[in-house]
Amino acid sequence: MILKTFVTGMLDNNNYLLIDEKSKEAVLIDCSEYIEEVDVVLKNYDAKLKYILITHGHFDHVLGINKFHEMYPETQIIAPLLDKDLIEDIGTFVDRFIGGMGQVDVPHVDNYVSDVDEFTIGENKIKIISTPGHTKGGVCYSVDEKIFSGDTIFLGSVGRTDLPGGNFEQIRSSVKKILEMFDDGTPIYCGHGASTSVGYEKVHNPVI
Repeated sequence: MILKTFVTGMLDNNNYLLIDEKSKEAVLIDCSEYIEEVDVVLKNYDAKLKYILITHGHFDHVLGINKFHEMYPETQIIAPLLDKDLIEDIGTFVDRFIGGMGQVDVPHVDNYVSDVDEFTIGENKIKIISTPGHTKGGVCYSVDEKIFSGDTIFLGSVGRTDLPGGNFEQIRSSVKKILEMFDDGTPIYCGHGASTSVGYEKVHNPVI
């Protein structure tokens, strides 16, 4: 499995592109803005973008969706069901925390999902793990023995819980859930900043 990381957007978001070399299927995890380099990588590997997977509904993780949807209309855009209100009310959220952007269109989403849903890239399952706390509907994705944590887990830290839908006790439970589910060597790819691992967070994450 090929993994490419693109750091972009107003808040230096990590956008992750996974490509299955055998099937030539690809998924993009989070979508902070349209990234032309993704086009280049897909063409270089002769890959097709199958899914865009959103970890949670905050604007900095979804602002690129509509442009990608325009460029790749057959790509399925997947987002957490419990964050549907955040995504559909994106204009209010942007005005509150940034302002000056003008009209912000609601991101296109094909399928709002919960942790009972599963998807695949090639022969690899994409598991959705409900991890509320940063938002009501935040999820992590487990793919190819890797965790993509959005803003639930950061290196030695967790996502903020003082925004609408945030809850510290929920994020504490969510982090513990992830760390109990996976082996210590499992890498964690975060929504911002450096990657980490399950074993490191068991020792160093302050919510444990």
